[in-house]
Amino acid sequence: MTAVQKPTESTRRVAGVPRVVVTRHLLAATEARMAELFDCQFNSEDRPLSREELIAAMQTADVLVPTVTDRIDAGMIAEAGDRPNGQKLGLIASFGAGIEHIDLHAAREKRIIVTNTPGVFTDDTADMTMALIITVARRFSEGVQLLHAGKWTGWSPATLLGHRISGKRLAIIGLGRIGQAVAHRARAFGMEVIYHNRQRLPAALENMLGVRYEADLDALVAGADILSLHCPGSPETHHILNAARLALMKPSAFVVNTARGDLIDEAALITALETGRIAGAALDVFAREPKIDARLIALPNVILLPHLGSATIEGREAAGERVIVNIRYWADGHRPPDQVLEGWT
Repeated sequence: MTAVQKPTESTRRVAGVPRVVVTRHLLAATEARMAELFDCQFNSEDRPLSREELIAAMQTADVLVPTVTDRIDAGMIAEAGDRPNGQKLGLIASFGAGIEHIDLHAAREKRIIVTNTPGVFTDDTADMTMALIITVARRFSEGVQLLHAGKWTGWSPATLLGHRISGKRLAIIGLGRIGQAVAHRARAFGMEVIYHNRQRLPAALENMLGVRYEADLDALVAGADILSLHCPGSPETHHILNAARLALMKPSAFVVNTARGDLIDEAALITALETGRIAGAALDVFAREPKIDARLIALPNVILLPHLGSATIEGREAAGERVIVNIRYWADGHRPPDQVLEGWT
């Protein structure tokens, strides 16, 4: 049995509503509401669909609801095709804010609208980022491991000494919604915040956030006590933190990544961590998810999380609601509120 069963054409026409194929298992309340409104096919096994299964879904659906882990490339969009009855895939309503997993140019060429769910996970990801900043700087994870291994011998004035974050310089690459939310939290902890962005923010917003712009990315990296990545995945940002930039960092500095795994050259990061070139790292995303380099797992000065940035009930509920709204607008012949235009990142 496949995760998404192929529906019959008669089912959709009798229902008189758009056929929606959802690629992963969503919250029960979200799926129940979608089932009330649309002719839905859900992924009962909640496993990633293969390329062939995704193409099959696109060939039968009016609306595809993928997630950020579903790669929708130009070849797949081309195979979606027009159907003999005149129907075709009209909307890709992605569950999540990221859009780099969809070929927007190919979708536009086929007149397929693409939507996402921007902003719903901003606070969730920013909260987790601050938790990782504190945890890696204070070496809390190493303390937990010591207790679980039964090796703690009691309090000592010189054991597992970390760093306070108050007064430290947090360097942020990418000051969009999440980056700004992290900056806001970091200032409350007494941190100095500097940032690098494709475009500098208005002075009024910089003043409100209490941040300073650094046009030179290398200078920003070199001066960081903690470097946090919050830029989207793209050819321009691929390995934005590479061996050369890691070599610029302070030996006491930490790297935090809650954005996209391919922003960092993982091999270079592992070398920097193994040699003590930097003090530690906290990662929620990885280059080849769900595969994780065993060398990262073995390092004591690294905190690893299984892509939990958006993992809150509230956030997932909100994302589901946004997907439903986008589908309803499209089905009613209106432009969906979260339509993504080619060139937006």
